[in-house]
Amino acid sequence: MADQSVSPIPVTPGGLSRRAQQFIETEGVRVRRQDIRRHRDAWIGHGVPAAEVERATAFQDRWGGLALPAAPFYEGGPRILDADCPEEMPAVGWSFPAGDCRASMAYSFAIGPDDAFGIDAYCWTPLHASTGGWLESLALAAHARRWATTVTRVTWRAVDALDLGEFEPVPEVQGVTDSWWRGKDSLIAVYRGEAVGLDAPQCLEAHIYGGLDEWGLYGG
Repeated sequence: MADQSVSPIPVTPGGLSRRAQQFIETEGVRVRRQDIRRHRDAWIGHGVPAAEVERATAFQDRWGGLALPAAPFYEGGPRILDADCPEEMPAVGWSFPAGDCRASMAYSFAIGPDDAFGIDAYCWTPLHASTGGWLESLALAAHARRWATTVTRVTWRAVDALDLGEFEPVPEVQGVTDSWWRGKDSLIAVYRGEAVGLDAPQCLEAHIYGGLDEWGLYGG
């Protein structure tokens, strides 16, 4: 059933880092989520497998109605996490919407057949292995912006020229097409989703957060 009353202060789902929990609880807002259970029989009647309806419903129960600040890329990301009717992607499998875009875009945000969080553009492009990974990336970006002494934006060919040899991947963001890297005094976010999903290498972008102390690198 849909929420009868909704606290604007979201309760953070389990399994996230303390940094992500604090980000959601201080920066997020919980709004009334739609009750997609009422569509179950109609969706199944139109050929949607029951297992996919249940998967979308589980997402809605966990994440539905969560509104967060704009992401630093992807035109700010979804406005509100919100599931809807599952659809079959040719040669890929079933997916369902993750929430409406903040602006008119050439792609939509979706949850893929393996529960990855990604964009459905010219091709399905998973960004993170889970919705939790996407939220971890948002929390890390907010944290890095707050504590970095320098923020550098790098685009296109310069991204592939970055030397990441002394960096290690940040595991909690569960990077697939996108990734985060941690060095001795800096964090690097690499956004490849639009370049891959739209077959547009000029959209490749990275953000370098420099001058970080140990708290800036690991805090939260």
